[in-house]
Amino acid sequence: MNATAYGSSIGAPELPGAGQSAAKMQGHWVLARVGKRVLRPGGIELTRKMIDALAIGPGDDVVEFAPGLGITAGIVLRRHPDSYCAVERDPAAAALMRRKFTASNVVQGGAEDSRLPASCATVVYSEALLSMQQPQQKSRIIAEACRLLRNGGRYGIQELCLLPDDISASLRQEIQADMSKEIHVGVQPLCPHEWVRLFQENGLSVTWIGTAPMHLLEPVRLLRDEGFAGASRIAFRAATHPALGKRILAMRRLFHKYGDHLGAISLVGERVPATEAEIASAQLPV
Repeated sequence: MNATAYGSSIGAPELPGAGQSAAKMQGHWVLARVGKRVLRPGGIELTRKMIDALAIGPGDDVVEFAPGLGITAGIVLRRHPDSYCAVERDPAAAALMRRKFTASNVVQGGAEDSRLPASCATVVYSEALLSMQQPQQKSRIIAEACRLLRNGGRYGIQELCLLPDDISASLRQEIQADMSKEIHVGVQPLCPHEWVRLFQENGLSVTWIGTAPMHLLEPVRLLRDEGFAGASRIAFRAATHPALGKRILAMRRLFHKYGDHLGAISLVGERVPATEAEIASAQLPV
């Protein structure tokens, strides 16, 4: 999809964040305004690796939480699953998905309460979603993914992670505070072992882990994700719209400041059937 498919105008009303000033807009929608299509911390390469690890193909029923601009959805639909459903909270993003993928189901709602039927999916995935949630909300979203999955179903994520595993509490708090302030959305990434533990605590057996540098705004990653024409368009729009350009430069400086402590991680886990003991325990009266 080229930039014109979701609005070539910086003020395009079909993009989320329309009507907001650049100073108050959430960081990912600032990037979308200048034509950035790939808004994932590990770039399109890590997305493709995750989709490969999920082994999506004919016969799969797929649910995506928070699809954003629909870049990953396009990759998935080219694999011809039996069904695809997007669950998107943002009304503008949900409308965008409906226009772009007219034959697909789009539900406007939160990932923690999709209102989809239980055991309706063989694959659920999300990207750049859980890092922006409080701990309890992370668990609620993963629990909802597990509710939707049939036994043996696969759940995949691509998220921001903190490095190293033993990062100090003070540095973690500093990074979270600075990123939340600059990006205008709460940021609470986890260390690699914490992401794995979160899967395990929710009944998911981790079958694959992928990592990448967090180079979202680095020139090499921009060229790889957006192509030469797309990267040039982003640079031109950022230069000719100073308010947006200022926000993007501030985000890039922040990523550089914490470059040794930020990475991207992708996990795929398999829903493990509950044991008879766990089922019996769940049925005990409180």
